[in-house]
Order: sequence, then structure tokens, then C-alpha cells
Amino acid sequence: MSARRPIIAANWKMHKTHLEAIQAVQKLSYLLDRDDAERVEVVVCPPFTALRAVQTLILSDRLPYGLGAQDVHPKEEGAFTGEVSPLMLKALEVSYVIVGHSERRQLFGEDDRLVNEKARAVLAHEMTPILCVGETLQERDLGNTEERVAGQVRAGLAHVAETDASRLVLAYEPIWAIGTGRNAEPSDAGEVIGLIRRTVGELFGTGVAGAVRIQYGGSVKAGNIRDFMAHPEIDGALVGGASLDPEELALIVKYRA
Repeated sequence: MSARRPIIAANWKMHKTHLEAIQAVQKLSYLLDRDDAERVEVVVCPPFTALRAVQTLILSDRLPYGLGAQDVHPKEEGAFTGEVSPLMLKALEVSYVIVGHSERRQLFGEDDRLVNEKARAVLAHEMTPILCVGETLQERDLGNTEERVAGQVRAGLAHVAETDASRLVLAYEPIWAIGTGRNAEPSDAGEVIGLIRRTVGELFGTGVAGAVRIQYGGSVKAGNIRDFMAHPEIDGALVGGASLDPEELALIVKYRA
């Protein structure tokens, strides 16, 4: 069994007002006990408008959850209307920042260079990036999974110091299995996550590769989380839609129960 502590991150995307976010975290705290949170690291990633509200709740109620942001601009400040800097996130005691999510890459045109800049900015401000990688349906059907995913890992981690690399979190998002009617099996996810870990090993050595946690970021829910987590290469999940329901999210965190 891996010594890496599992990490479940709830990505709420563009859902929940700050009041709804407070209610969801409060309900989650009733459903999870301290043993759950000690066994599995739980990270909540609300929209920017709810970060302060969730941070205040976590601190005031001493909840054992990490606070995550869904994106970041690589610069500390400047004339970038609508953007949020790593300095701003650090001031809110954000611990994790999702970078390179498939929706950012596909819908907003983010390339590997920008994803790398964001990852390095997050690390420079002593936060942890959740670096997302994954191939499209066309890339998978053409047999380009290894080239695409390993290439994203190398590009995303370019110029990252070895001392920073071991605290990274990576997330494998099989874009081909999201909304296409095709399902990713645990063996599919485990195979590609093994590739990601080997690529990290090539960049930073086997010690770092063994320490880095790699999540599965496909369509995770209470009904399939146990199967994915049974694979030795998978260290957790980046959960989208299923995380909007505190009861469903609690069942995901309690996958061994």
C-alpha cells in the first residue's frame, strides 16, 4: 500500500454563491468526522467570490479542510482586468490552486507555456498547484496518449526546482471520457497515471516520483471511487459535478467505509 496520503479535491467550477458555499461546507462538516479528514486530505475549491467566506468558515470552525482556488494569473499585480493573482490567493490562506484544467485549456485557449507560468507562480508563493493533464478523444484514438500526456507533464514542470516538485499534485483528466459516452476504467486511469509518475521520475528522480500525489480527474462519483482508489498508482480524485452535493462528496471521501 502506498504511503502517500489520498487527496480528494472538490472543484465546484462556476457553481454556488458565497452563501451556498458556506451551507455546503457546513453540511460536509456534519457528514465527515475527524478520522475521515485525517485519513484523506479534503480540499474545497469554490469560485473566487466564495473563497473568503469559505476561508473564514474553515478558520472559525477549525475545519480540517484545505482551501483551493480554481485558477490564477501568473503575475502578482498589473493591468489584467478580471484576473486574480497568486499574492491575492496567498493572502486568503489558499493552499492549493488548480492549473491547466481541461476546461481552461479547451475553452480559454491556455497553452502549456501559460500553464507552466501559473504552476511556477503558485509554487513561488508557497502554495501547491494541482496540475491537470490529459488527452482528447482524437489524440487517444490516434494512439498519441503517451506523447500528449508526457509532453504536458514535461512542459508544465519546466524550470520547476526539485525541492518544489515533491509537493506537487497532478491530476489526470481523460478528456475523451468526459461527455463522450466512453468510460475510463480504473486500469485505463492507472496506466496513464503510471506514465505520469515515470515522467516525473525522469525529470526529478525516483524519490520525487514516489512522493508526488496523482489524482484521477474523470467522472468520479460515490459509485466508482472505490474501484479507482484500489489502483496503487491513484492517490485521489479531482471531483467536479459530484462534489456539488455534500452527501455525495462525503461518500467519496469515505470510499473505504
